[in-house]
Amino acid sequence: MNADAPAAHHIRLSADVGGTFTDIAAFNEATGALQLGKTLTTPGRLVDGIQNGVAKAGVKFRAAKLFLHGTTVAINALLERTGARCALLTTQGFRDIYEIGRVNRPESYNLFFKRHEPLITRNLRYEIRERIDALGTVLIGLDEGEVRTVIADAVGQGVQAIAILFLHSYANPAHEQRVKEIIEQTYPDLFARR
Repeated sequence: MNADAPAAHHIRLSADVGGTFTDIAAFNEATGALQLGKTLTTPGRLVDGIQNGVAKAGVKFRAAKLFLHGTTVAINALLERTGARCALLTTQGFRDIYEIGRVNRPESYNLFFKRHEPLITRNLRYEIRERIDALGTVLIGLDEGEVRTVIADAVGQGVQAIAILFLHSYANPAHEQRVKEIIEQTYPDLFARR
């Protein structure tokens, strides 16, 4: 137990960060009191909006025994397509898997059915020469020169983030990890997620 924390923790604290407002609810288990705080969301630093809401609710973080957090920020960015311009690096031969999906058609008899528009356009989906099998064995080594060329091309097209998704990385993540290291070394301000 933290020596600076109060002896009793009776507060259940929750934050809901939306596109416009951040709502805080603090429930005191000992008294049954519910305290609320509402403040404007701070998009540049979401935690500031949460801190402001907690202060408006009149509670302290350290009094909380439980903190729950929810947000619609990510889903709003997906629905509104307002997120960062992103590139996708994938195993050679699997560039279109993201768009093809499972080849299911939810409305089989609808002649006017249109598939979703991918969040990452085809020109920003790059194939990298590498291959790992389902047991984690490297079949084709990672071509680091190609990786560097592809990343430079993506940055030249204005991407702000790169997703790395190689086949069978669950069995052996070495290639994904190495690509992330290359991105961090060459473009430290670029967001890379594997």
